[in-house]
Parts: sequence; structure tokens; C-alpha cells
Amino acid sequence: MTSWLISWLLTALSVVIVANIIPGFQVSGFAAALIAALVFGFLNGTIGFLLKLLTFPLTVLTLGIFWLVINALMLKLTAALVPGFRIQGFVPAFFGSIVLSLVNMALRFMVPD
Repeated sequence: MTSWLISWLLTALSVVIVANIIPGFQVSGFAAALIAALVFGFLNGTIGFLLKLLTFPLTVLTLGIFWLVINALMLKLTAALVPGFRIQGFVPAFFGSIVLSLVNMALRFMVPD
């Protein structure tokens, strides 16, 4: 239970960090980031998983780069559902998905198990 809570908080912190780095990626506060992290995790675990499964041949052809497109689409869908979380266009969502993954990975590396 605590590992799930830590993961959720780290993802929300990653969303706030990305909002300060990527232009066009906006979050109104930490509460919106918490909700966005929860919704993004749910969408990525359900719809994102199905999309990744269906587009696996395309992902293989693009050497995995198409997964970034799917993550960007999940971020855009999250922004459409969560008030206080906005992404202005696909390009900020695409680069935001890359930076979000890198920041989240770095934060998880810094927190002990």
C-alpha cells in the first residue's frame, strides 16, 4: 500500500516538474497534479495497455518510438478529463511524455525501496 502511495506522489511530483520545464504543459497546483497522476495511471493501465497491444507491430517497426505517441495521447486524454491540467497541442504532450518518463525514473531511483 505504501509503495503505491509513494509511486502516486512521485508521479504527481513529476507532473509538476514537467509543467515547469515544457512550455504548453500546465498544471494549476499540486492537487491537480495528484488527480492527473491518478487518472494518467488509470488510463495508461487500461486504454493505453490495449492500444499498446493493438499497435505492437507498428511499435516493432518504429523500434518502440510509437509508444511515446501512445503515452502522449494518454496525456492529452488525461488533460481533457482533469480540470486544472492542460496541454496545448500534441507536441508539448509528446515531449512531456518523454520528460515525464525520465523525471519519474530519476525520482524513483532516488527513493529507496
